[in-house]
Amino acid sequence: MKRKIMQSLTLISIGLILSFIAMPARAQNSNTSGGEMRTSGSEMKRAGKTGAHYMKHGRVFRAGKHFGKHTGRAGKHFGRGTKKAVKHIIS
Repeated sequence: MKRKIMQSLTLISIGLILSFIAMPARAQNSNTSGGEMRTSGSEMKRAGKTGAHYMKHGRVFRAGKHFGKHTGRAGKHFGRGTKKAVKHIIS
């Protein structure tokens, strides 16, 4: 009985250690030009969702405000991605 408990605790601890080590390796680097473009697209998705949510509840002005904010952020990310891509091509 003692042996099985020790084996299970060892397996659990090894599993936890390996899972925490592998987590940073799976993270995506959004600091590239492609990552910025991807972020731009997901920001536009949020713009549509928040705009539609507020329109559904009859808050037209709030919908426009939030849609504009998210669209502005998407444009910022798209511009950063373009800048990084052009810098990479030129240099």
